[in-house]
Order: sequence, then structure tokens, then C-alpha cells
Amino acid sequence: MSDVNGAAAGESPGGLTSTTVFRLGVLGTLAGDRFGREVEGLGLKPKHVGLLAALDLAAAASQQELAARMGVAPSLVVSLADTLEGLGALQRIRDPQDRRRQVLTLTPQGRELLERCTGLARTLDEEFTAGLTQDQRTALAEALRVLAHRAGLP
Repeated sequence: MSDVNGAAAGESPGGLTSTTVFRLGVLGTLAGDRFGREVEGLGLKPKHVGLLAALDLAAAASQQELAARMGVAPSLVVSLADTLEGLGALQRIRDPQDRRRQVLTLTPQGRELLERCTGLARTLDEEFTAGLTQDQRTALAEALRVLAHRAGLP
């Protein structure tokens, strides 16, 4: 039930639960957990999918570059890449210009795996936004695009 100002019962109109950051955080956790359960069936965690997506944006990149792009420790990229290499989703190639540098590239199996993850995400998008009109979905997508851009995300 809402009060005359539109606040839900138990929520103060200017309280924490009315803030964008809090709501995005809670909804992000719900969406992330659900996506995690879906990709777990493919032997992946969301961070594996993030590495696949980062590789898809750049044809080939070093482990160091990917760590910087993803905002994670290089050791995490090594661990994620180990798993993905074991699944045949990526390959490591020594850079002929710098033998200390390993360049990661998606394999055809990696592209297929990323497409499957994208399909799972689109299905979850449909479920998550089922209560919105098409105009609201469009507005949400645009608002999220702007926020992501401002945060330096693709």
C-alpha cells in the first residue's frame, strides 16, 4: 500500500530505499544472482562471461590489458582464462614482439559460448522487465546506457 506521496508502506519518502543507488544495487544483486545461476549450467560464473565479453569487444588483448579493462587483479584474469582455456573458449598466444606477454583470443567455441550466455541474458531481460511497457523498457535501456557510459563502461 502507498501513502499519499506514493511511498510504499514501511518506506519513508526520502529514505534509503527510495534512492537510485540503493535500488540499482538491490536489483543488480537480484539480476546478477539469477544470471549466475543460469550460466552455472554452462560451467561458468558471471566473471567468466565478463572476460568473454571483454575479449569480444577487442579482437585480442593481453591478460594485463584485460585486467585493467575489467578493473580486476591480473591474477583473476589468469584464473578465469585458465578455466575458459580448459573449456576451449579462448586461446593464449605468445606475443612474438614480447615473449613475456600472452595475448588472449576467443575461439569459435568461445563465441558460441558467449552467444549462449547472451541468449540467457536476453531471456532474463524479458522476465525482469515483463511488467514494463515498451516505452518504459526503451527508457530504461537508454538510462542504463547513459549511466554505463558515464561510468566508463561499454
